[in-house]
Amino acid sequence: QGQLVESGGGLVQPGGSLRLSCAASGFTLDYYAIGWFRQAPGKEREGVSCISRKEAGTYYAGSGKGRFTISRDNAKNTVYLQMNSLKPEDPADYYCAAGTGCHVIDTIFLFTTTSDYAYWGQGTQVTVSS
Repeated sequence: QGQLVESGGGLVQPGGSLRLSCAASGFTLDYYAIGWFRQAPGKEREGVSCISRKEAGTYYAGSGKGRFTISRDNAKNTVYLQMNSLKPEDPADYYCAAGTGCHVIDTIFLFTTTSDYAYWGQGTQVTVSS
């Protein structure tokens, strides 16, 4: 059975960086679009970034454009989210998910429903504080 495991979250000062990892087991990540999402306490889940199958495209939500970079390492069956210039509004639980495509409107990556993705990780927590 397929599984996704996120790692790399933690505490960072404003302006700092983190690299989140999303490692797959039981299936090949390259066959799927991989999205990163986040959810802060009391808020709805939102899209952060997505990389489509075979790296045909990368997409970002407005909050992460210019600061976040999504990438794949197919040899490691892992997708990464490099987050730079972290802001006080970025803290949340970050999740990755595998699906058939990235849901994009006007180049902005959006969260739709959890059922649009076949696999979800358990999440990794990001805290930004001085």
